[in-house]
Amino acid sequence: MEKFHELKDAAIKKLQIADHILTMTYPLVKDQRLLVSVLENLFLAFSYGMSSVLHYELFFKRVAPFPDNFASKFELFKNCAAKYKFGNEHLRIMQEIKEIVLAHKKSPMTFSRNEDFVICNENYGLKRISANMLKEYINNAKLFIKNISTILE
Repeated sequence: MEKFHELKDAAIKKLQIADHILTMTYPLVKDQRLLVSVLENLFLAFSYGMSSVLHYELFFKRVAPFPDNFASKFELFKNCAAKYKFGNEHLRIMQEIKEIVLAHKKSPMTFSRNEDFVICNENYGLKRISANMLKEYINNAKLFIKNISTILE
């Protein structure tokens, strides 16, 4: 199996994990820290999906070899996104999820507030993660993975 198929399968798996945590585990446990886990799995799903398209392009020698980091892949993917008609919404959400995951890793303080998980930075700027926001992200990720599957077929 080619690397791009393996990456697509990994993206599908991470998306299924994120969806399961949000729809099955979170309603039972009601622990807002699970929302961060959903977000991290969504980030991996988008990242693997993006990598699968880039490796597909690399397989057919349409792009040069690229470094294995998110920033390089994201810039290269922006160029491929127009070719395959990925919407700017997918790119915006990928960037947004990446920023929230990084904010969580750098955050000196996090807390739960009502139904949301709040990430506080060193300047007391707040980012909220809610279940409804993550549902929208998951729906967007499903469309993204579906488009990738269509491309790789």
